[in-house]
Amino acid sequence: MLKQFLNLKLSQKLSPQQIQLMKLIQLPTQAFEQRLLEEMNENPALESGKEEEEYEKDEFENDDYDDYNDSESIDADDINIDEYLSDDDTPDYKTQANNYSDDDESRESPLAAPISFHQDLINQLNTFILDDHEREIAEFLVGSIDDMGYIRRSIPDMVDDMAFTQGIYTDEYMVERMLHVIHELEPSGVGARDLQECLLLQLKHKTPTDAVELAADIIENQFDAFTKKHYDKLIQKYNISNEQLKKAIYEIEKLNPKPGGGFTGNQKITENVVPDFAIRIIDNELELTLNGRNAPSLHVSKDYQEMLQTYKDSRDKSGAQKEAVQFIKQKLDSAKWFIDAIKQRQETLFVTMNAIMHYQEEYFFDGDETKLKPMILKDIADIVGLDISTVSRVANSKYVETPYGTKLIKEFFSEAMKNDQGEDVSTLEIKKILQNIIEEENKKKPLPDDQLAELLKEKGYPIARRTVAKYREQLDIPVARMRKKI
Repeated sequence: MLKQFLNLKLSQKLSPQQIQLMKLIQLPTQAFEQRLLEEMNENPALESGKEEEEYEKDEFENDDYDDYNDSESIDADDINIDEYLSDDDTPDYKTQANNYSDDDESRESPLAAPISFHQDLINQLNTFILDDHEREIAEFLVGSIDDMGYIRRSIPDMVDDMAFTQGIYTDEYMVERMLHVIHELEPSGVGARDLQECLLLQLKHKTPTDAVELAADIIENQFDAFTKKHYDKLIQKYNISNEQLKKAIYEIEKLNPKPGGGFTGNQKITENVVPDFAIRIIDNELELTLNGRNAPSLHVSKDYQEMLQTYKDSRDKSGAQKEAVQFIKQKLDSAKWFIDAIKQRQETLFVTMNAIMHYQEEYFFDGDETKLKPMILKDIADIVGLDISTVSRVANSKYVETPYGTKLIKEFFSEAMKNDQGEDVSTLEIKKILQNIIEEENKKKPLPDDQLAELLKEKGYPIARRTVAKYREQLDIPVARMRKKI
């Protein structure tokens, strides 16, 4: 049975403008520039640069523009839109000139044409004497190599794949034989099916020495003991000295576990970090600046304002021009809002970073990470009077240039823990001390997590062993057994 009833309730909703503003605040400098470019391409009423002197009056306080913010419907007439959007000057093609003679030498700057990793391997295959069937199999194997240089598929799977997708009928013996050809290509180790085979292939390509031969034997026959760093077992197994094992391990450490990753032809885009802020120490005072690329000079188009003024002065109206002027007004409104949003974005970024700078003032003066104070989003939100989500958007993807390097702002935030004096200390401070302890330990006998916890307790930081393990993993430091060295 259906029923109708009235229900009154209060709900909080964000307007489309507020949502767009939040998105603008979240954008780092480079993404903001791209967003600005998109807006200018979409809205012809938005122009960059400063207005001419005759239009120095703030475009947001234009009296003529305000007349169109009332609730009355907008009519249109007597505005020849083409008059404003066309160019009556001499066409460009009549002013162009060719000042070059037919005898002039054409000079063009050569552009690099990088060869891909897989194409380089195919080119190397051309130096081998192979029949058509063998070449088809070898090229299929090259196509199965991933960007790290490995073939992570079993031979039976590749035999079936060649038959079903390429119409190449072969057997496992032939694929295995062609795989040995692939293993002769450069860089050494390419085409390996696992790390053990990759390292072994590279060792077999090296000039034979006692250390290289011992290293190859260890990788081939004692790989598990080597990866677990059971060095005593290796010394006993091979009846060698500590120094001999150290030389063999040194040969292994020089190998490349990702032979394809270092290929110079791989044209991967490297993302450059553009600092959104800069902090400098001038006359023993901290000075904060916002990257100028976040504060572009924008104004509302003079031509579009004149078109609205012309409409105001006209008396005759027409339906077609009414639609045109409504479109113009919409673009002017959008341009005005976007300029306001950018100014609000600038203010939000600056006041938030300024609060962070003063909260962590001690750190920014000397760069000692142990002096970073515990700081959560709410601390900064309370200072600047903004919502926690807004502070999070500012900190999440922004960078600040400091005298000690470029830092991600969110790295300055950390939880608080009590030391043995009952004082709040940053978890970043504890992590830094833990890292220093591990760096100074005896690598022949690395400290397990329980001993690290004891040392931290002696320094005044009583934390549990499992917490030490968590911090160690966050610092990307392996367990004690994997830190062991001869």
